[in-house]
Amino acid sequence: MSASELVGAKPAIDEDKARAKRAAQRRAGLLRQMVQWHWISAAICLIGTLLFALTGITLNHAGDIEAKPRTVEIEGHLPPELIAQAKSAQASKAALPDPIRVWLAEEIGAKAPRAAAIEWTDQEAYVALPRPGGDGWVTFDAATGEVLHETTSRGWVAYLNDLHKGRNSGPVWSLFLDVFAVGCVVFCVTGLVLLQLNAHARKITWPLVALGLIVPVLLALLFIH
Repeated sequence: MSASELVGAKPAIDEDKARAKRAAQRRAGLLRQMVQWHWISAAICLIGTLLFALTGITLNHAGDIEAKPRTVEIEGHLPPELIAQAKSAQASKAALPDPIRVWLAEEIGAKAPRAAAIEWTDQEAYVALPRPGGDGWVTFDAATGEVLHETTSRGWVAYLNDLHKGRNSGPVWSLFLDVFAVGCVVFCVTGLVLLQLNAHARKITWPLVALGLIVPVLLALLFIH
């Protein structure tokens, strides 16, 4: 190779090295970004994931876990001024008035949501108070003011199971479930990217990923009818 050819070849070699260096820098930057998002989402979702994994087991064996419901009844009597509001709500078929709702919460522990629906049977009002891990209701007579509140608890396992399903847990917990689900998606996607970036050093990576897909598909096809 002549001197002129060597001189021409050197810039090309330098350009290849620069291109390879830039590619390595981009890969390293992506790796750092994925690791950062991966550990942040892992930290945020750690406790929630453990909770959902454990309650997944308890839900799967709900029939084998004995529950002993505990029922508590509390009686009370609406003050005269609230009886008048109860009669007004009966006449207009309105939702539970706020003063009655506050009184029920403070005096007998019946915590109804704002504008709770009322089911009327003649003069008796029924307000359903479902909650995680149990049930509840309160009734009051618009004529006499007599109040009866009943709650049923099925224990901590039932409570956690209902949180898992978002059953009767309210809008705030529902929002948490959405945020938690997004965090889990971020954790899984960044984990997949990290697998891709490191798969060349771990040949078993993609066979294991494929196994994680194939096993549940085969179980569903063969054993679920």
